[in-house]
Amino acid sequence: MPDSFNRSAPPRARWRRLIGMGIFSLVMFVLLMALGIWQVHRWHYKDRIQREIVAAQMLPPIPLPDHPTPYQKVAITGHWLADKAAFYGDQIRNSPAGELQGAQLVMPFRRDNGDVVMVDLGWVEGRSPRPAPVPAGPAMVSGYIQRAQNFGPFAAKSDPAKGIFYTLDPVRIGAALGLDRVAPYTLIVLGPKPIAGGPVPAASLPEPPNNSQQYALTWFGLAIVVVIEFLFYARKRLRDPA
Repeated sequence: MPDSFNRSAPPRARWRRLIGMGIFSLVMFVLLMALGIWQVHRWHYKDRIQREIVAAQMLPPIPLPDHPTPYQKVAITGHWLADKAAFYGDQIRNSPAGELQGAQLVMPFRRDNGDVVMVDLGWVEGRSPRPAPVPAGPAMVSGYIQRAQNFGPFAAKSDPAKGIFYTLDPVRIGAALGLDRVAPYTLIVLGPKPIAGGPVPAASLPEPPNNSQQYALTWFGLAIVVVIEFLFYARKRLRDPA
């Protein structure tokens, strides 16, 4: 008799079984939806940045402003300190002859106001830094600004005595080369492919990836899964006479 009564008219106790899982599912649903909406906003933000970069790529460089953004081409005037150079990073590149070991060649450039800007001329083959041929006298260099990077304890150990660095810290690189008044940023040169054997400069402004659309769909999909799982759970618990 009690079992028959429980199956024909489920008491309120059965619905109470869903309270804990219901609250948990609701919290997870709201959290996942919030993450999805956040990624939608990130998607639109990054899309706007990418369009700005494409537009900036078509424009000529402007004189270096006081507060440059990473997404604009700038130019500086002055002269090269042609007898100094350093390596940044350790990169392997493929070639018809096989793998080539090299790094980013960094050389100092003294601006007209006396400040020194460390300039990343691009990738070169080799295991020790050697200055690249640069113009004598007044010169202009263009590219984009890269702020100092710090990878903390995960960065490989630099060797300032040999001019080899694994963290793009222009002040530290400049100090190792015996320079002062070094700007706290690096100018990354933009340009066409050089003649054979010269540094290979960056081909374009840095463009951040935009995977936020996929992330948003993932979060929204997980939110739907939470709802479906709760419905299956509730159906099973309400049918259980125990």
